[in-house]
Amino acid sequence: MLASPPATLLIQTAFIGDVILMTALLEHLHGTEPATPVDVLVRRGNEGLLAGHPYVRQVLIWDKKHRKYAALWQLLLQIRAARYGRVATLQRFASTGFLTAFSRAPERIGFAKNPLSRFFTRREPHVIGDGTHEVIRNLRLLAPSLQGAAGEHAALPRLYPSAADEAAAAPLAAAGPYVCIAPTSVWFTKQYPEAKWLELLAGLPAHWRVYLLGGPPDVAACARLAAASGRPEVSSLAGKLSLLASAALMRGAVMNYVNDSAPMHLCSAVGAPVTAIFCSTVPAFGFGPLSPVSFVVQTSEALPCRPCGLHGHGACPQGHFRCAHTIEITQLLAPLGGE
Repeated sequence: MLASPPATLLIQTAFIGDVILMTALLEHLHGTEPATPVDVLVRRGNEGLLAGHPYVRQVLIWDKKHRKYAALWQLLLQIRAARYGRVATLQRFASTGFLTAFSRAPERIGFAKNPLSRFFTRREPHVIGDGTHEVIRNLRLLAPSLQGAAGEHAALPRLYPSAADEAAAAPLAAAGPYVCIAPTSVWFTKQYPEAKWLELLAGLPAHWRVYLLGGPPDVAACARLAAASGRPEVSSLAGKLSLLASAALMRGAVMNYVNDSAPMHLCSAVGAPVTAIFCSTVPAFGFGPLSPVSFVVQTSEALPCRPCGLHGHGACPQGHFRCAHTIEITQLLAPLGGE
């Protein structure tokens, strides 16, 4: 019996959306090297995304909030003991560069922007702003010759909700036509304003149910939005569904309305219809939706201040937040057609 090839470790300890986009590499490796075991390292709190993933052998966890650097050193010892054949970091920061550079793996791969990339065996460029999708940038770590846009000749991100996740979503999906809205974001300038969400809720067909989605930190904001809508069919599910159960629910929606944030990538990973609202950021950064039915909505006003950064800000640097307030509700309703 032939022995399995040495395992690969993929490192992505950033935010939820980044982990979701990383799953395209799992699909790629399964298609090109099905016998290679693959482990993944994520930050504590994101491991649930990969629970039961058919192409992940083991999930390693870095607890960044408790003795962060001591935990980093223990991870390095664990990685060395595993004798990986290939370690690839998808991040451009020294901490994950450290794990990669000193992993003792024969192949050590990452982006040239990583401060420790001189210790990698291969470095790839990471250019933001030319329209290349992050999925393609990541895939080129393993397939440097890959060309084309995300979805063309390339693997796509994919998540695998469990039977329990599907069961949690099923009764909600069976209640009739529905829309999901994920109204919040970690960054203020990436979040469509509450007053505008209320306008959208007023414009949706009255007989449709609306589910507001989010995690535990979003409970108050979603409850406030549901109450202010005055519509009894608007329900807040924030903090009540797991990420994978939320993804299963979004898959069956007539439409999902999201910011440029993790719920958009959840839609991409299960092929859910999505309308993505870009306020201070732009799709050219390479983080746009990848679902078969995808719409991008952004201001039609030429703003010299937009984009004001790759991520977001706690407040509009100019004080007017016109990149959000000038997005019209008719733009959001247009993807629904004649519904």
